Amino acid sequence: MAAKTVLNYLPRKSVIYRLTGTTKLAFFLLFTFASMITYNTWVLLGLFAVSIVAFRLSKIKLKEVRFMMVFMLIFLLLNNLFIFLFDPNQGTTLYGTRHVLCHLFWRYDLTAEQLFYMLNISLKYFVALPVAILFISATNPSEFAASLNSIGVSYKVGYSVAIALRYIPDIQRDYHSISQAQQARGVELGKNERFFARLKNSVSILLPLILTSLNRIDTISNAMELRGFGKNPKRTWYMKRPFAKADFAVIGFGVMLLVISLSVTIKWGRFYNPFIAA
Repeated sequence: MAAKTVLNYLPRKSVIYRLTGTTKLAFFLLFTFASMITYNTWVLLGLFAVSIVAFRLSKIKLKEVRFMMVFMLIFLLLNNLFIFLFDPNQGTTLYGTRHVLCHLFWRYDLTAEQLFYMLNISLKYFVALPVAILFISATNPSEFAASLNSIGVSYKVGYSVAIALRYIPDIQRDYHSISQAQQARGVELGKNERFFARLKNSVSILLPLILTSLNRIDTISNAMELRGFGKNPKRTWYMKRPFAKADFAVIGFGVMLLVISLSVTIKWGRFYNPFIAA
């Protein structure tokens, strides 16, 4: 079932899971900012290596996050396609040279600079996504709420985020249950049916799914209100843990990555240009 879920907490026994939620949130923010501020290929390759090592240490299997990986690849292909369609000379403008590999049609020339620019954009996605998936999959929602509250976010907001993350697997289970019930009634949703017919039949799942979701939301909100949620300005957290040496080491490593990315960007610019000597 874990392979079929999306954005779900996947408990494991690894060094990543032994870190506190605050540490994982801080490293995620530091790492994301380090990858966002630069287009330097060497820096991005280094960050990509770090993200792969972190993902391997988490012991999360690739098949368990396959849906998100496939979704990222589709989004990445569409993103690069639209970048090329709207501005096929963006790479030429950024790197200051123009090496035409082949002419496609009209004003569209395939240049080495444009390909290199889109390669860097793709690399930025490959850098950020594993760490984002790792953060969501390796952090208990309650611990995530506690980490948000520890950096100054209102505990009401943090608790809302935790409930939303816990609710995603419930929605997926309800969807599969309703889908199987509809198929038992003769509504065809299998691969043998045409795509648009399946899309039309899927609409019959939405109404019971929405009603089930609204009923669950009403139950949760009533339970929280009866327990006096939100009455006090502060609250304690059962899942909150004290910092250990590994937490300080990981945060220090995240700060070091950010400093390196900033230093390279300030000294050599945001873009690594291999076409200068060409």
